[in-house]
Amino acid sequence: MEVADEIPGSSMKIVASEREVTRLGESVFRTGRISSEAMDLTCQVLVRMADQYKKLDVAGVRAVATSAVRDARNQAEFLGRASQSAGTVVDVISGREEARLIYLGVQSRWPITSKRVLIMDVGGGSVELIAGENGRMLDAVSKPLGAVRLREVFLGHDPPTDLELHRMREFIAEKLDGVARRFGAGRWDLAIGTSATAAAVARAIGGVSRSNGDRVDRFRMSAAQIRKLSQKLNSIDLAARRRVVGIGPRRAEIIIPGVSVLAQVLEAFHLGAVRYSTAGVRDGIIADLAARGVGTKRAQLNADQRREVEKLSTRYGVSRKHSRKVAALAVSLFHSLQPLHRLPLEMGKLLEAAAFLHDIGHYISDLSHHKHSYYIVANSDMPGFTNREREIVANLCRYHRKALPASHHPNQKPLSSEEMQVVVRLIPLLRLADSLDRSHAQRIESVECRIQDGTVTVQLLSPGDIDLELWAADQAAEAFRQVYKVPVVFARKRR
Repeated sequence: MEVADEIPGSSMKIVASEREVTRLGESVFRTGRISSEAMDLTCQVLVRMADQYKKLDVAGVRAVATSAVRDARNQAEFLGRASQSAGTVVDVISGREEARLIYLGVQSRWPITSKRVLIMDVGGGSVELIAGENGRMLDAVSKPLGAVRLREVFLGHDPPTDLELHRMREFIAEKLDGVARRFGAGRWDLAIGTSATAAAVARAIGGVSRSNGDRVDRFRMSAAQIRKLSQKLNSIDLAARRRVVGIGPRRAEIIIPGVSVLAQVLEAFHLGAVRYSTAGVRDGIIADLAARGVGTKRAQLNADQRREVEKLSTRYGVSRKHSRKVAALAVSLFHSLQPLHRLPLEMGKLLEAAAFLHDIGHYISDLSHHKHSYYIVANSDMPGFTNREREIVANLCRYHRKALPASHHPNQKPLSSEEMQVVVRLIPLLRLADSLDRSHAQRIESVECRIQDGTVTVQLLSPGDIDLELWAADQAAEAFRQVYKVPVVFARKRR
């Protein structure tokens, strides 16, 4: 299990991570079925992990099953029990989907945009081989060469006999035959190994204990070092393998076939070395959820709320095109500037509502229309919003222009100090969004924010003249600098 905060413009932050080996595949590779013992243990672990992620109020969750469950004849029974235990539907994913997620996971932790890369992931039931170039996955294959599967099929003695090792190597070679040709001729700039097997090999070669496992991230292992480790492990029994630094008691049971697969992949692709990456399927799932926008709905108005604010803004003569554009820009700024404002996702809804309503005060008078906007919103019936939420929206409308909040302003009285802090942090975003449609001509198609070296750069995508919007954004940026204590600059980006 892995829980992470995925924040646009910055690296993924791991909030919680847990791993427990339940060996679903051991019985599958012998009998074709998941044993009742493995099923019971796995479901117990899933219940515990579900309790953890539910306490963290996650925005999205996905649970996947891979090789062992793909092959199990009692797959349906397991999926029913596992889904109930995990608190979410468990998906059986194909080998190619597993490979895609692994690639996404590696790219999320170690972005590689200008090289030809081969990624190898040795799991319990299968090995995924993935070719990528210039940050894009080109091809992937899944082969039934997982460490647990190979041990169950080929290795009956401890240490294994020469005949067992020979048969296993021949099987691995047969399954790998043609994969290198399929991926195409040419030099590989980088080879990356992922998964627990690769981690154990990296730690064993580097002499790093399991407790210091993060130290081997991006660690380089030569093909010669891997062959030497393989020869050593092949010749000693389980008790001795457990004493090898970095391998661990459970991994020692299946490390021999795992190392053999790594060694033979390097040989098949004529590679001199491989680097280990801590990333894997879990990181890929999180990156994929983020790319799909999972969780963003919590920061946006639901259908009923949106209908109410649009109806209210229309009643008071606000331009629908302008209010929709400001709302879209405000939501985009809220997501991309999350590393700065650090507000709960639900606050994005209130910013969006204020973007729809900030100009309704013009109905009363153009003079001090921001104050009139506050009065109308604060005294309107807004189904779908609590009274506190309505007050926050009203205050945002009050401060979308002119002065920032001051202690003597009476409109702040209904709100707590914490709620006013929310208002203060959202004001600059609303002002920027409003200024970026200053002409009311919807000239800005989208915004992208980058936070780097203590400066916020806002890139504006537009095919036309945006001089007025740039001027207005520069004026609005002063409130941003006052609240966040960082400079903000604007850059034009043409389509």
